[in-house]
Amino acid sequence: MPTDAAPSDRRRWLPRLRVRLRELYHGHSPRAVRFRLGVLGIDITLIAFFIASPFIRETPVFLVVDYFVAAVLAIDITARALATVSVAQWLRRPSTWLDLFVLTTLLFPHWLFNLAFLRVLRLWTLIHSDFFWETIGRRYDETRWEDVTRSAVNLITFIFIATGFVYTAYAHVHPGITGYIDALYFTVTTLTTTGFGDITLPGPGGKLVSILIMLSGISLGVRLAQALFRPFKVRFPCPTCGLNRHDPDAVHCKACGEQLNIPNEDLR
Repeated sequence: MPTDAAPSDRRRWLPRLRVRLRELYHGHSPRAVRFRLGVLGIDITLIAFFIASPFIRETPVFLVVDYFVAAVLAIDITARALATVSVAQWLRRPSTWLDLFVLTTLLFPHWLFNLAFLRVLRLWTLIHSDFFWETIGRRYDETRWEDVTRSAVNLITFIFIATGFVYTAYAHVHPGITGYIDALYFTVTTLTTTGFGDITLPGPGGKLVSILIMLSGISLGVRLAQALFRPFKVRFPCPTCGLNRHDPDAVHCKACGEQLNIPNEDLR
C-alpha cells in the first residue's frame, strides 16, 4: 500500500502547486497581496533594466544580468501559466506573447538586440493588467487616477519605444545621433514639436519617422490632458442603449433616459 501511495502523491503535486499559485496570483488574502506586491516590484525592476540596457550593453556584466533577468522572467511566466484555469486561454492573450517575445530577446541578446527596445511594452501591459489594479491600484480602479495613469504610461511607453527605434536605426550611422541620449533628445523635441533642428533624420524614411513621432506624440499628449482636465465619467453600461460613460451622480442615461443604478462606494 505505501508503494502505491507514493506515485499517487507524486501525481498530485502539480495540481496542488497550481492551486497554491492560483491563490497567490489571484487571491485576496494578505499573503496573496504581499506576494503580488513582490511580483510587481520585480516587474518594475525588470522594466528599469530594459530601459537601462543601451547604457550597459558594452559593460562586462551585461550578459550576466541579461541571463539572470531571463531566468527570473521565465520563472514568472511559468508560474503565471500554472496559476491560470486554462493554459490554452492564457496563451491566446497578447500580453502572453509579448512576454514570450521579451524572454526570447533576453535569451539571444546579441542576435535580437535590435528588437530589444520593444521590451518596454511590458510597462504598458503591466499598467493595463487586472493584476496591477487588483493589487496596487485597487483603491483607484474606475477613478480619474486610473485614466490618468493609463494615459501617462501610454505616452511614456511610446517615448521609449520611439527612442529605441531611432537609436537602433540611426545611432553611429547619422552623425547627430551618437548615443541613446541623443535619440531620446530627438524623440522628445520631435514629439513636442519643438524642433530645434540640431538633429534631423536623413532621407524620406527619416522624415516619415519624424512625422509619425509627432502625430502619435500629439495624440497621446492630448489624451493625457483630457484625462487630467475633462470632467470625470464613471464606467457603467446602460442596460438599454449600452452607453458606457456617465457622470458620477447620473440618475438617468443621457442617451436613452433609462434609469441607472451606478454603485457608489461612499454609500457602502
